[in-house]
Amino acid sequence: MSAPFRSYVLISREQIARNYRNVRAVVGPQVEVAGVVKADAYGHGALEVSRVLVAEGAKWLTVSSVDEGVHLRLGGIHQTRILVMGGFLPFEGDALVEYDLTPAIHSLDQIRQVDRLAHNSGTPIRYHLKIDSGMGRLGTRASADEILATLAETRHAQLEGLMTHFASAADYTTTQTADQLACFHSICEAIRQAGVAVTHLHTSSTIAIGYGRTEGWHTMVRAGHALYGYVSPARGPAPVQLLDVKPALTWKARLLAVKEIPEGALVGYGGTFRAHRPMRIGILGAGYADGIFHRLSNRGKVIADGKVTPIIGTISMDLTTIDLSHTTALGPGDEVTLLGAEGDVRLDAQQIARTAGTISYNILCSIGARVRRVYV
Repeated sequence: MSAPFRSYVLISREQIARNYRNVRAVVGPQVEVAGVVKADAYGHGALEVSRVLVAEGAKWLTVSSVDEGVHLRLGGIHQTRILVMGGFLPFEGDALVEYDLTPAIHSLDQIRQVDRLAHNSGTPIRYHLKIDSGMGRLGTRASADEILATLAETRHAQLEGLMTHFASAADYTTTQTADQLACFHSICEAIRQAGVAVTHLHTSSTIAIGYGRTEGWHTMVRAGHALYGYVSPARGPAPVQLLDVKPALTWKARLLAVKEIPEGALVGYGGTFRAHRPMRIGILGAGYADGIFHRLSNRGKVIADGKVTPIIGTISMDLTTIDLSHTTALGPGDEVTLLGAEGDVRLDAQQIARTAGTISYNILCSIGARVRRVYV
């Protein structure tokens, strides 16, 4: 399929649905699968992806901010629960209540804040308390006794879930994940023994799902990267990957010009590429403002006429130059694949990330807003 834009991504609704079903099949019917649609669904479009997941029966979606949650509610996502994993700031409290969002709370003081908010609004707000079990990012490091004391004095908001986040789930050369689970389980057990009922326990995202860290699945998992077709590679003696998922996004850009240059010609800002022979080159209508990493200058590749071919010269804000010496079939207006496949030739986000010196999440999330999203 083609679309009339100089740069666009094709996003397969069916592939996202299939990836979601595969996650559900792996974790089984007793474990809820929350769809992670933060950061505009990793560049795939949060509203469209949420609609797909809701149609598949997802009961939970997760976002990073109140603003992201409000966007989904205004877009028609009304019945599904939305967990705001980045919590809320004081000025966001009214929106949290108005749009029925569930905050992840990161401190004892935030428990008191949400309790006051529930009291003042007359709304029985449910929240999930995040435990910093060893990542050192968001989450409370309070003891179980301190948590229980705070719960005893806050009677208006309801503790519905306990959660944590793994720092090194893909690394099987360290015990960090087991250590984090031990910390989390210790707090959960102390709270349970104190008679506090918690409906949802969740610690695992895509990597812990994909490599079968079942001890961390609990009552819910948070599937993000897997929905979009990726499971990051593991380190060390990892078990066989359980998830079978495939990328849902293909990125295309059109040629604005094709020209012949002589041996010795310089290409791009700073003349960083010198033609070592007469060459046919193409100039694409996409650059670093669209999400093609500047670090891919003279290093990255694209697929043109079914063959992987190099990016040459320095990537510009709006333009990228490629080698077309292997084909005469392409001209101005024709498409090149930046991410995706042509026949048996493939470039996925993990391959591009290795060349750019980053991670596949970064590649997907960096595809710019002016790159049109087309859903199929």
